[in-house]
Amino acid sequence: MNALSDVAVLIPAFNGQADMERTLASFSESSTVYVLIVDDGSTPPLVAPFIDGMHIDILRMPQNGGIERALQAGIDELSKRGVRYAARIDAGDLATPARLAKQRAYMEVHPNVAVLGMWTHVVSKTGAPLFDLTPPTDPATLRRTMLARTCFTHPSLMLRVDAVREAGNYRARYRAAEDLDLLLHLLERYDGANLPEFGLYYELNEGSISASKRRRQIVSTLRLQMRYFRAMNPPDWIGIARSFAHLMLPYRMLRSLKARLLSQKETR
Repeated sequence: MNALSDVAVLIPAFNGQADMERTLASFSESSTVYVLIVDDGSTPPLVAPFIDGMHIDILRMPQNGGIERALQAGIDELSKRGVRYAARIDAGDLATPARLAKQRAYMEVHPNVAVLGMWTHVVSKTGAPLFDLTPPTDPATLRRTMLARTCFTHPSLMLRVDAVREAGNYRARYRAAEDLDLLLHLLERYDGANLPEFGLYYELNEGSISASKRRRQIVSTLRLQMRYFRAMNPPDWIGIARSFAHLMLPYRMLRSLKARLLSQKETR
């Protein structure tokens, strides 16, 4: 029996055929890996590559509508197919061996966890290491600090499909911050956690949402922070202050500062 038969990798993609193929080829699992690529109006349309040990389907959107709508359509499609767990990753990122099996095993034992991330190596476009993201792992700390820092790396997540739909699915209400919107909805009803091991190589590049749509993302994040603000929770104040700082300071300066601080932390 395929141990990953109820898991599907969910990749929204707009163009970037080569990056998508490189990402899929990075998966190394002992069972067949099922993949749903949501082609968000690529020109030319994306083509499913042949990769041994993978079953790849493509859901084509009628036109480019943005990552929020692509993810929403992907979750709805997986729900129709009876898939229990959606494993997120983006074209250009790489998975570590047995990532899916490790995440599924944890979620099977922890039924109240609806979202499970992993620690992340952040690398440049050429694969050079930049810094690591090692957010908290336990549900209580994540819930307390959710508005203060990056508690989950979105492309490292495994999500319970039914829980995502119950929480309202991905939405376009908070553009470029659709992941935070969904996570905050999920944590109102369920727990979230991170496995304390690395599951992803996240490619940081200037064309990412965080760079090209930075202001929109920060404004959406601030709106969410204000909506979920808890005056008696000090980390919420810190998160709002950080968002205002991000609005004021140049992206490259913030990225350089973050990399320097994380590197110093790792050498202590």
